[in-house]
Amino acid sequence: MKHKVFISYHHANDQYYKNEFEEIYCKWMDSCVSRSVGDGEIPDYLPDERIREIIRDNYLKDSSITIVLIGKDTWKRKHVDWEIYSSLYDGPKNKRNGLIGVLLPTYSWSEGMDINEFFANFSKLKKTEDGADYFPYNIPPRLYDNIKTGYAKIYTWDNFVSNVDKYIHQAYLRKNNYNYKTDLSRPRFKRNRDGSRWYDT
Repeated sequence: MKHKVFISYHHANDQYYKNEFEEIYCKWMDSCVSRSVGDGEIPDYLPDERIREIIRDNYLKDSSITIVLIGKDTWKRKHVDWEIYSSLYDGPKNKRNGLIGVLLPTYSWSEGMDINEFFANFSKLKKTEDGADYFPYNIPPRLYDNIKTGYAKIYTWDNFVSNVDKYIHQAYLRKNNYNYKTDLSRPRFKRNRDGSRWYDT
């Protein structure tokens, strides 16, 4: 069974891998919802609830799984944060999506860290008191929160594309199992981020 997926990614850096994923999973089955939020399409000043409604109803519509492609700057992007937030919202009309993170070859590992160390230490990280400014391993922080709850999973690109149907179906099963909790407590990004600074482009 193919599930419809929404792909959240940094357009400027990672379009190549979005196209590759569509070739692998979406091409023959019409299984991708390619309506990512572009710069300027939704005004920042709108209330959080209205932004969520627009993304859920206009962009995520018909999808049941959200896949976040994680390159070196993905964690900084407000639209990625908005898309994850809207994917996790479980409303009366539109139910929550399953959630998967995929570390792309363009992802920047911490200096000296290898992939085994990343996964060994990932579950041991804890939020600081100021969760809004905590960006573990430079992955989207809202994705991180939901990996911690067990709702979302994270894979490397090579592992994911080798087992794509399996991992997507597992995410679909988690989304329908309410023993898996989502975490939407983190404040929504108001702007993109550059190191310790917020910026507008």
